[in-house]
Amino acid sequence: MVHEKFTGHLHPVTHISRRIVGILMDLGFEVALGPELEEDHYNFKALNFPDDHPARDMQDTFWLKDFPGRLLRTQTSNVQVRYMEGHEPPLKIVVPGKVFRNEATDATHEMQFHQIEGLVVGKDISLANLKFTLDAFIKKMFGEDVETRFRPGYFPFVEPGIEVDMKRPEKGNSKKSNEWIEILGAGMVHPNVLENAGVDPKIWQGFAFGVGVDRIAMMKFGLSDVRDLYSGDLRVVNQFPGI
Repeated sequence: MVHEKFTGHLHPVTHISRRIVGILMDLGFEVALGPELEEDHYNFKALNFPDDHPARDMQDTFWLKDFPGRLLRTQTSNVQVRYMEGHEPPLKIVVPGKVFRNEATDATHEMQFHQIEGLVVGKDISLANLKFTLDAFIKKMFGEDVETRFRPGYFPFVEPGIEVDMKRPEKGNSKKSNEWIEILGAGMVHPNVLENAGVDPKIWQGFAFGVGVDRIAMMKFGLSDVRDLYSGDLRVVNQFPGI
């Protein structure tokens, strides 16, 4: 018989990922999945990244030496065009998954992390629809009193683009409590992306957003270093047996 104290439970990142997906499903989204080992076309080209576009350098991509044109996906946005190619609009999907970037690690960055993509395509979709959705999601996740700010941002696959910051809750022993931290990027789907997926941008519009699951887990549980989530130290995950 297994002693109760050794009973397994969800990792904090898994718990937060399921929570985010659940909130978005309540808002009418359906889950879609895509490959972690991806083609350049779906990770970059179809998302409006030309071959010489400087934004490619921003991703710090893990390319596969023995498989030209293949890479570990840098974003769950790779599912956007894949899904639109096989489904007629209107559509409303949420895409959870792991992504990879070849970058230096620090308290808020890891080489692998979890992201959740949201994509909505329909008629007469505007920034107002995007703001309503993000406000509803963030308030459901963190409470009605949460402080957020929207500011201009740049992503090749959206125009206009925005970045959303949230003030860290005053929780735990984090020295960074009550400071602003970016939690997601978003914007209106670029017409080129719709065209690349075979969707007429003169008829259909859309918005997309990407949420960093790890950073939300940090704020939700009062952690100061994202690397603690991947340390393999059971003393970290065992702090959250009730989730």
